[in-house]
Amino acid sequence: MTHDELKAARKKLGLTQAQLAYMLDSTDRMVRRVESPPDRSTAQPPPTRWVRLLEAYLDGHRPRDWPRTQE
Repeated sequence: MTHDELKAARKKLGLTQAQLAYMLDSTDRMVRRVESPPDRSTAQPPPTRWVRLLEAYLDGHRPRDWPRTQE
């Protein structure tokens, strides 16, 4: 998953960076780094577990603590 795909997935799910960070047991700072273009010095590739979780979320899985969104 590229940084653009991750950002698009987050937006499709209706989540803020902070909400996604919570769902991935991470920080909004890390989400910003993963969403950054790869030419930035602080850019990070998405961890494999993030990709797996995002794919599950995009397939409709919602854990009990899923944030309420305004869609």
